[in-house]
Amino acid sequence: MGWQFAIVNGRLAEIYFDELKGKRRCIRAHCHVDEKTKWTKEERRWIAIDKKHNRFSYRNKKYHSLLSRA
Repeated sequence: MGWQFAIVNGRLAEIYFDELKGKRRCIRAHCHVDEKTKWTKEERRWIAIDKKHNRFSYRNKKYHSLLSRA
């Protein structure tokens, strides 16, 4: 099980996922975190990188990627 930072419903969150075969990931859960928390320098860098690549919508117990839509 891995985790990353992401934007879920417009707020910063940590997403927890299981990696399936290949690059496919199955998101298990998320928890919103406060962006104003005192993060370490390395964590701030991770947040900046992950926010660009991970944007999701969570509704009706399902996650939908917002970046793959045209």
